[in-house]
Amino acid sequence: MLKQAITATLLSLSMGLSAVSAAEMGAKDETIKLTINEWTGQHISAHIAGEVLKKAGYDVEYVTAGYDAQFTAMADGELHGAMEVWSSNAPDLWKKMDEAGKIKDIGETGFEAREGFVYPLHVKALCPGLPAWEALKDCAAKFATAETIPQGRLIDYPADWGTPGADRMKGLDLPYKAIPAGSEGALISELKSSIAKKSPLFMVFWQPHWALAEYDVEWVDMPKAEDACFNDKSWGSNPNEVNDCDFAPARVFKVVWSGFEEKWPMAHAILENFSVGTQDQQNMMAAIDQGGGKVEAEVAKWLDDNKETWEGWIAAAK
Repeated sequence: MLKQAITATLLSLSMGLSAVSAAEMGAKDETIKLTINEWTGQHISAHIAGEVLKKAGYDVEYVTAGYDAQFTAMADGELHGAMEVWSSNAPDLWKKMDEAGKIKDIGETGFEAREGFVYPLHVKALCPGLPAWEALKDCAAKFATAETIPQGRLIDYPADWGTPGADRMKGLDLPYKAIPAGSEGALISELKSSIAKKSPLFMVFWQPHWALAEYDVEWVDMPKAEDACFNDKSWGSNPNEVNDCDFAPARVFKVVWSGFEEKWPMAHAILENFSVGTQDQQNMMAAIDQGGGKVEAEVAKWLDDNKETWEGWIAAAK
């Protein structure tokens, strides 16, 4: 009888521990769907997060989704996480879904981010007065193309990323037409072509990005961003418009579906712990975009080289 009682007690404890473990993991047999957007750095962030979740015992799927459209799908629970959202061009849809409590900001990625206007160094000779933004007023004709004349051409972000360039051309009253790039690759092609031909180029760009280590570019000096710049027309150089300043300091953060934590508690904690350094990401981007590497291979190498880091995310989540 005593032996049976001890056996029953051990079985009960074992089942209890299994239940606790299962509760921590949550619905581990249901697939966690992470979004894939249109730029290499985001692919890297999503795959590092996803592969770590897999090592923790979860099933993960990577789903290609437009930057704007992903928030609707996430609010509906059809997608579950986006690992790289930029505050400076987070669409109105993100803000609405966040305010409605349908999606959730779970902290920053760890990148030292910046956004703004850049130009290759040879452009300084074509537009005296740079890097001061006022110099662009007198140089607009030099940046004009057949599709923008008599205005200059500004290469803006791809349309899915918002219109930060166009907003500032209006805000600063600069005579430029913002032309959306087709993709991140198109932005790089424009930069390479300008450097090769010594032609004028003025474009929106960001860091971290491998191109800033590869090519000599300079940032345009613009009025420092303040909250009033974006909601008070009386602020700044243009009394008739907002956005007459530089980009606000960019915050790059992670977003999940509002039901994520309840459904996958440990996975939620792992994603909260996720943090990758600026230089690490730039090195991987360079290996992929310049060296012809594959996202999966570079992420696997990062995981091998940083085992203590990501194992720490899992351990802390447990």
